[in-house]
Formats: sequence, structure tokens, C-alpha cells
Amino acid sequence: MKLKNKNILITGIGKGIGKRVFLDCLKEGANVYGICKKKNNSVNQKAKIFVGDVTNKNFINKTFNYFKKRNIKLHGLVNNAGIRQRMNFKKITIKELNNVMNVNFFSIFFIIQKFIDLIDKKNHTSIVNLSSIVGRRGFNELSGYASSKAALDGLTKSLAIELSYNFKKLRINNVRPGFTKTSFYNDFKSKNKKLYNWTILKTPMSRWGEVEEISKLIIFLLSNDSTYINGQSINIDGGWTA
Repeated sequence: MKLKNKNILITGIGKGIGKRVFLDCLKEGANVYGICKKKNNSVNQKAKIFVGDVTNKNFINKTFNYFKKRNIKLHGLVNNAGIRQRMNFKKITIKELNNVMNVNFFSIFFIIQKFIDLIDKKNHTSIVNLSSIVGRRGFNELSGYASSKAALDGLTKSLAIELSYNFKKLRINNVRPGFTKTSFYNDFKSKNKKLYNWTILKTPMSRWGEVEEISKLIIFLLSNDSTYINGQSINIDGGWTA
């Protein structure tokens, strides 16, 4: 098993990619800890689940205090929690921009700050951030969302340099999925047929990705098979960015 005895914290495990990664980490032998915004019995297996909002400072402090009190060292972090925001640029208010940035960027920034105080310095440790090809390419009516993901790309590269000097076995990478069959797929396909067909035309493999395909890459990055991969933003998009 690729993750045997590794202690891994995953945010946004309620559905989609986060849920799949959560279940796959269990299968690979990890001790999994999950953060879910709402109680979700479908992921309540042999794992500790923290129910709360990643943007809530008190909740995050309590979550990491759980590990401190029990002297649990962490070997992996998957920052999956995020929100989408499709809006006309001129209609985005400061409140709406703050909302997408708080979830998709600021929460990750401060979770990583907490995480590095709990890592097992003697063993390999991996941080995986869920970014998006939107942060690299830009899309119509996704300026707020794209900004949050582009900021995450920059943070990952900077931390790969800064943290590696102090934590020789720590690495941090981004995964940039293309269009993937998460919980919004069916509605998107039926209600936005023109846009859906456009995404198929733009993807050389002529299909959307499966959550299992994204999860396999994340498992690889969490495992000791990827110990020399650091500071990278890896596209997994069926060839879109090519």
C-alpha cells in the first residue's frame, strides 16, 4: 500500500475529488483525517472527521489542536476545499471577491501555516493543492475564480523554495484538473449544452476526466514515489492546455 501508516489531512471531503481522495487514501493504508463543511455519513468510515468551515479561524485552530494534544505528526495535506464563481466581471462585488479568495486561497495559506508545525521531519511529507487549468489559461466570466487559482500557483512555487530549506523532506505541489465529472457535471451537461460541447471540442481526448483519474495523481504525489517532485503545477486535463 502506497500510503501505509501515513497521517493525511484532506479538506473538502464531502463530494467530488475530495471524497474520492479520502476513500482512496484509506484503501492505500493511510490514517486519514477529513474536513467536511457539513456532516456527511457517506464518508464516515475509519477516519476522524472534522465538521466545519475552512475559512473559520477558530475551527481550524481547534482542528490542529486535536493533533497537537495527541502528539500526532502529519505526513500529508490535501487542500481540496474550494468554490466556483461564474460571474460577469463588472458585477463582482468586493464581498463576492472576498468570498472566493477566502475559500480558494486564504484558507489554504493559513492551513499550511498550521500544518508545517505538525509535520514529521524524519519522514517524507507532501502538500497537494487543488488548483485548476483556469488559473493558468483564464476563462470567460471566471475572473474571480481564476485569480484565486493563479494566486495558489504562485504560493505553491514560493513555498517549495522557502520551506524546503528548513524541511528537507517536505514538498508542495499543485494539481490542475481540467473539466472533471464532479457533482455539477450532470447539471452542466444538461443545462449548458453549448458550453459543454465547447469543452469537448477543446479537449483533445474529447471527454471530461473522472474523479478517480485525478485521485490517482494526488495519491502518487502523497506517496514516497514522488519524493523529488516539488514546486510543480501539474495539469491533468485530457490535453486541454497542450
